[in-house]
Amino acid sequence: MGKYSIKDLESLSGVKAHTIRIWEQRYKLLHPSRTPTNIRYYTDEDLKTLLNVSLLNKHGIKISNIAHMDKSEMGEKVLSVTSTSSDDDVLNESLLRSMLDFDEDRFEKALNTAIMREGFEKAFVHVLLPLMQRTGVLWVSGSIKPSQEHFISNLIRRKLCVAVDNIFHDKEKPSKKFLLFLPEGETHELLLLFTEYILRKNNHQVAYIGSSLPSDDIPFVHRKFKPDVLLTFITVPLKSVSVQQFLDGLSETFPALKIIVGGYQVNDESILLPKNVVRINSMEDLIGVI
Repeated sequence: MGKYSIKDLESLSGVKAHTIRIWEQRYKLLHPSRTPTNIRYYTDEDLKTLLNVSLLNKHGIKISNIAHMDKSEMGEKVLSVTSTSSDDDVLNESLLRSMLDFDEDRFEKALNTAIMREGFEKAFVHVLLPLMQRTGVLWVSGSIKPSQEHFISNLIRRKLCVAVDNIFHDKEKPSKKFLLFLPEGETHELLLLFTEYILRKNNHQVAYIGSSLPSDDIPFVHRKFKPDVLLTFITVPLKSVSVQQFLDGLSETFPALKIIVGGYQVNDESILLPKNVVRINSMEDLIGVI
């Protein structure tokens, strides 16, 4: 069971702590517990309730009316709103609930709504990427179990794989060759999969190696595939070398190649990028570079 402070609820729901307190005290919508040392905390049920209340309130339902709903009625109202709305915030809340409840049907309905409205690429950037970021907050805080994170990650991965498989490569059109990999110890490959989708959609050739590639194997793949560009993400600290050493090593080994890097670990402004290394800070940067 997750334990949340009011600040945790604020960051996960987008509802200000002051508003949460009012909803709790005036309308009895939340029921915080206390530790043996008298510290207040909220549970998974409180988080789910807050997400539902926030969603319904954003769609014009007064808090006083929501407060009179029982759990069943509130749930039915949320399903009604999420099945007909195309608002990103609503879809994001629905996807987060699908993770907490292991609800694949809810996930499919919310994501398909986004894809039909704006296409797979924009749906990923506007809906799935925020979900992944919020999942990261929950993971770091210890508020979700590994099974919940794996559940939603595998659903997203499956969608990405299907999208990639449906792209046709036109050999008659000019294209570049991209080698996609994650450094040894890096296993978060959803952004790398989305990058493969973008590249193939733009008719580029891709050698997708995936997660945790030993550095010694990169020259071997390079000799066989002969890429024009290396692309990787670094979101967790590297085990054997610093990020600076890793980038310097790539640059020295492949001085003629363009190297594109992204991820939390390369956002440090103290990192000096070699001449042939390009840093991307967002999905918009990535699409622009490609």
